[in-house]
Amino acid sequence: MRVTPFVRLGLLVAILAAAAGSLLLWSPRRLLSQQLASDVPPLWGGLAFVIVFALATLAFFPKPVLNIAAGVLFGGPEGLLLAVAGTTLGGVLAFGLGRGLGREALQPFLKGKAAAALDRLLTEQGFRSVFLLRVIPGVPFPAVNFAAAFSGVRLRSFAAATALGVLPGTAAYVVAGASAASPASPAFLISVAVMVALTALTAVSMRQARRSATATPAHGAA
Repeated sequence: MRVTPFVRLGLLVAILAAAAGSLLLWSPRRLLSQQLASDVPPLWGGLAFVIVFALATLAFFPKPVLNIAAGVLFGGPEGLLLAVAGTTLGGVLAFGLGRGLGREALQPFLKGKAAAALDRLLTEQGFRSVFLLRVIPGVPFPAVNFAAAFSGVRLRSFAAATALGVLPGTAAYVVAGASAASPASPAFLISVAVMVALTALTAVSMRQARRSATATPAHGAA
């Protein structure tokens, strides 16, 4: 029996809700900082970290916390590599779920001008569009995952753009975690300054988005 697109969409919503709800039963931060650090052999520690990181992002756990944990546990270079790998894997998992379960059901809703324009941009300029959305502060990580999944972006372009686009922000948090024991060090101070700048840019972006949203109805009414 063929499963209808809307049944698959309902399954996607149920999976994501279950993933988010699972955080009531387990703590990624505690698992990474305590159990993973002490119970897993070093050879497998990196792989286990990437898997936990990816599953935590799928459950909408705050990614900056995971990036800082990467720096604390593995240091700067290795922590950055593992954090980017975990971020990319988490994005690919969300992309696969969205593409397989939600895209067909949502296609009829992409007929409006704004939705159609975004879909066309992501489809025709997949790597560039995803890369810019990853670099720009304030754009939610899950939103980009599913916007890309519901469009025609190729998985290869999505994964590559994600890995490269998250590098700047991820590096700031990883370095902060790696140098937290030396709060007066240049590395820690620079990373904190970058995080503050990213937070400020996020606030400005959100304010501009709200102003645009409130101005559009008024303009349309006129």
